[in-house]
Amino acid sequence: MIGQTLGHYRIVELIGSGGMGEVYRATDDRLARDVALKIVRPSSTSGQDRLRRFELEARAAAALNHPNIVAIFDIGVFEGCSYIVSELLEGQTLRERLSAGPMSVRQAAEYGLQVAQGLAAAHEKHIVHRDLKPENLFVTKDGRVKILDFGIAKLVDQEEEDESVATMATQTKSGIVLGTVAYMSPEQLRGKVVDHRTDIFSLGAILYEMLSGRRAFPGETSVDTITAILKEEPPSLTDLRPELPSALEPLIAHCLEKDPNNRFQSARDLAFALSAVASSSTSKTVVALRAIKSRSRKRLVVLTAVAGVLAVAGILFGFKLGEKTETLVYRRLTFERGTVYSARFTSDGRNVIYGACWNTQPLRLYTTVADAPMERQLDVGDGQLLAISRSNELALELHGIHGERVAVVDGTLARTPLAGGAPRELLEHVRWADWGPKGDLAAVYSAGTRILLEYPLGKLLYESSGWISNIRVSPGGDKVAFMEHPAFWDDRGTVEVVDLAGRKTTLSSGWESEDGLAWNPRGDEVWFTAIEKGYNRRLMAVDMGGHLRTVLSVPGGLTLHDIAQDGNVLVTLDNERVAMEASIPGGQDTQDLSWYDWTLAKDISRDGQWVLFEESSEPAGQNYVVGIRKFDGSPPVRLGDGSSGGLSPDGKWALSIFTGAPEHVTLLPIGPGQPRDIPLHGLENIQNGSAHFFPDGKRILVSANHPGHRARTYMQDLDGGKPVPITPEGMLAKFVSPDGRYAAGVGADKGLMVFPLDGGSPQQVPGLQPGYSLIQWSKDSKGLYIYQGGELPATIYKVDVASGRREFVRTVVPSEHAGVVSVAPIVLNTDASRVVYSYYQRLSALYNIAGLK
Repeated sequence: MIGQTLGHYRIVELIGSGGMGEVYRATDDRLARDVALKIVRPSSTSGQDRLRRFELEARAAAALNHPNIVAIFDIGVFEGCSYIVSELLEGQTLRERLSAGPMSVRQAAEYGLQVAQGLAAAHEKHIVHRDLKPENLFVTKDGRVKILDFGIAKLVDQEEEDESVATMATQTKSGIVLGTVAYMSPEQLRGKVVDHRTDIFSLGAILYEMLSGRRAFPGETSVDTITAILKEEPPSLTDLRPELPSALEPLIAHCLEKDPNNRFQSARDLAFALSAVASSSTSKTVVALRAIKSRSRKRLVVLTAVAGVLAVAGILFGFKLGEKTETLVYRRLTFERGTVYSARFTSDGRNVIYGACWNTQPLRLYTTVADAPMERQLDVGDGQLLAISRSNELALELHGIHGERVAVVDGTLARTPLAGGAPRELLEHVRWADWGPKGDLAAVYSAGTRILLEYPLGKLLYESSGWISNIRVSPGGDKVAFMEHPAFWDDRGTVEVVDLAGRKTTLSSGWESEDGLAWNPRGDEVWFTAIEKGYNRRLMAVDMGGHLRTVLSVPGGLTLHDIAQDGNVLVTLDNERVAMEASIPGGQDTQDLSWYDWTLAKDISRDGQWVLFEESSEPAGQNYVVGIRKFDGSPPVRLGDGSSGGLSPDGKWALSIFTGAPEHVTLLPIGPGQPRDIPLHGLENIQNGSAHFFPDGKRILVSANHPGHRARTYMQDLDGGKPVPITPEGMLAKFVSPDGRYAAGVGADKGLMVFPLDGGSPQQVPGLQPGYSLIQWSKDSKGLYIYQGGELPATIYKVDVASGRREFVRTVVPSEHAGVVSVAPIVLNTDASRVVYSYYQRLSALYNIAGLK
């Protein structure tokens, strides 16, 4: 067949073969694209069952349009040969991937989630696959899973679901079962009528195999396998892999129930459960493993495991602890891989507008019906969605920079009608905004180092010493609720409300992670998503008297986006992590150096053998962990609590900034020795990551403030003495040049600055726009290594401090692509031959939930 043409498809090469025929790479000469062309073997064309099955595969799959189902382009007959044309995929089948052994929990859950999403789309069109197995799942090079071969799919008539196999006009006959035995459901093996729940059983068997590396129902013969499926239970997953999260086993067991009435009743429910477990699995596993070191902590393991199982059971079996939730209705609205940044109901609650980056594409705005996943892109520019007014006018943030915690900062506030038209720009350096009930705007913006909240625009209500997020004007227009974060580097904080006279009230405090806030329709409660420890935020509500209650808790990270007038709630279920990788210039490979799931690169030793990092995931505890590890793959070493600063020039000490109370900076020994506190003489609000050594190893830079003064950077001797300011107030320095003469940092307008340490005037690096982040000084003290914050991929430059001339060094491309929000921080060794970086990844699924109270 090579070189032959079928219609306008020119066959290039054979890429696979199966039970029904061969699959070729072909060129579509009409549209100038490569496609996959599947041809039924000539010996098969005489069998009517074969031809019917082939045609049914094309119709069933072509009726579907979903990113996790292979796209069908065409079907035809040419000179007696039936063929089907589909998208050409690059990658490997799941069977080929499984040959390498069991998968990580994160990867297995992510693959299973994608398959469940594809099945949900098919089942909604009353199409059942019935032959789901690893051979029929394809993993593309960018990590997307595609379901192949709806070849024995059954088109279920909604009014005839009880019709027997024998009377259905499909490829099967009564008593004949098709598919691969090891993944078939009990009802399918018995020749009974099957529905969408047979696919759920098959997916459960595949999930089991991905995690265990062995089939759920093994047998030496087909008869042995059939007997196992009908009468036996698979071996315990946690016996095979003790480190697996306890919540996974009941989830998979729920898929593998013998009676279909006892399984998940929809693939959508299974997808939601997988999303929840996937987003919390890593940290819970680590907590369980680390907690077995003492008898008292063993009890904690048991309690944590039980609580985890019960929480997931709320998803698996439809209840929440202490409260029935039969009235809750979950509708998933997005199915692409990537990040949802913001979402709002339109004024009538019928539609949803959201901003997202899908499949490594730039940020775009989309609209979808509130009760059905039918998205289309909006032609209103590429800004971040901030709010929608009662008259359906959009507030957008244009030209902003993506932050590490999804927020887009330092953009320009603009307004534009939903119906279309060019945005009208209103205010620069805006971070958040919301519409009031009369069509006026509230906004948070930065003025130098000041963070201001105005409502309406031009009227100052509040100035924060930290940063403000998630502002929402009350339904009556008399208050503004918001989240306030004291530290610039993370999302810890409080829930606040301020009235039109500027009187602020703290409604709730003590949250380690908070993101997402909205007023309920009555205006008597503020709903928000936050968590006291970790990152798996719960949906909470607080009234004006500070009375707090839990609205929804699932084993995953929730972010609240909006509440409609009818009480429907928009949330995203978010799988978040910060990974740390190393890469070598000129090479394509990367080395994963992450410890848990929130690992921040901070420094590289001068000999290039060690990387200093900060771990702030749930297992690290409330005060974070300073750690160090070699590049040879050996395990990391925990040095102590706190946020990491820098390494000493001789590589013997690391700086830790303790994040709890009281604040202090500590020298942590890399080898033998005892920690030693550094006196700071009244400095407070120490800036994260600001503590770095001078080249002589006897002094450090630290950024903080004296009470009543704005933050600045000080020089502090390790042996004591009062801290000496080296920058003006409102300006911060971070690194000292190798010759010890200058410190580099940022000015009030976020431009790069050089501060002479002999007392001279600060100088701005010429020719650079604000927004560049520092990495370190060059070895000759004449240049700085920098990168542009928010750029994907990140590009490293070397800039001459005297002239501002930039020189390209290299780009940084994370091994993951989808859902990567930012690459930061980046660290280099002294000759820039080794690069270590962290990247923040957030995979989101947007849900409309009805029935929450």
